[in-house]
Amino acid sequence: MISPVLPTYKRADIAFARGDGPYLFTEGAERYLDFGAGIAVNALGHAHPHLVAALRAQADRLWHTSNLYRIPEGERLAARLVEATFADTVFFANSGAEAVECALKIARRYHWSNNATERWRFVTFDGAFHGRTLATIAAGNSPKYLEGFGPKVDGFDPVPFGDFDAVVAATSPATAGILIEPIQGEMGVRTLPEGFLKRLRQFSDQKGILLVFDEVQTGMGRTGKVFAHEWSGVTPDIMAVGKGIGGGFPLSACLATERAAKGMTIGSHGSTYGGNPLAMAVGNAVLDVILAPTFLEHVRRISSHFQQQLAGLRAEHPAVIAEIRGQGLLLGLKLNVPAAAFLERLLSNHMLAVGATENVIRLAPPLIVTESHLDEAITALSLTCAAFAAERKAG
Repeated sequence: MISPVLPTYKRADIAFARGDGPYLFTEGAERYLDFGAGIAVNALGHAHPHLVAALRAQADRLWHTSNLYRIPEGERLAARLVEATFADTVFFANSGAEAVECALKIARRYHWSNNATERWRFVTFDGAFHGRTLATIAAGNSPKYLEGFGPKVDGFDPVPFGDFDAVVAATSPATAGILIEPIQGEMGVRTLPEGFLKRLRQFSDQKGILLVFDEVQTGMGRTGKVFAHEWSGVTPDIMAVGKGIGGGFPLSACLATERAAKGMTIGSHGSTYGGNPLAMAVGNAVLDVILAPTFLEHVRRISSHFQQQLAGLRAEHPAVIAEIRGQGLLLGLKLNVPAAAFLERLLSNHMLAVGATENVIRLAPPLIVTESHLDEAITALSLTCAAFAAERKAG
């Protein structure tokens, strides 16, 4: 029988009935340790009581009114994001791709409002992932996502990730901005050279262009600070946020300075569902937890412990694990064995992770994990590594 669902996903043959913290359970009550977290979405795990209570309370009151009217919970969430970041203003949407699209529009509109309509192009980076719309796949420049969707949307000039000289060479009088992820998750959890974002900030200011960060995957505490760019000591002009901001509920945001957003006037952008009361209630609940005094300290401590454990695992199985990448609780294992096969065997050991390019598996557990959860993860990873090591030895 042909599935009624459009076959655009290669799904594992498993379904989950419920979740609790870092665990997922099948209908038959088999328990799996979830270190994929819905691809870094379920930042606070499954069925977090504070998020559930906030959603239930809001569901009993009001679901949707549209942006034709004020939404007080959205005003509150925006004010809290402004207080916690570089931004002066926030636009709410539903997905990371929408947030990136909004960021691109804000940057172009900024130059339009300055009568510099020739500035509409963006310097982007090979290996980036910014979403699945026509514009965002063009910005990402990945052949596998562009195939069959041509002609490619114009306006993006890709350069090698972390190559500052290439950025300079690609910048022209038509450049409106630079779009970059502080860590490339999809491409294999690749980090930037030390000081790279600072150089981009200085260069952008020098050229009068806007610096745009895509923190859809790296934001909301994932690296041990609210946003990953905080480690660099610089701020962007515009930033796309998604995934963890809703803790599993569809929510994204585009943050900008007042200066960068000067062109965004009434009617210049919109979203039917963006900023709806349900999403705003959950977003505020997520911030309640992430901005609590000791939460990020916990993320930093637990991620340091996890990285030490992974280093030990790599030392024990160098024939299987080639490299450990990433920051905070967005980590990657570059493997010497096929990543897809590793993920299948890891699943058989009742642990979930996520694939990435360059034969990497991503480990992006909920930020609420404890040392006992890390011990479980290391046990499952160790069993998986040992199986591959034994096969190699036998072969």
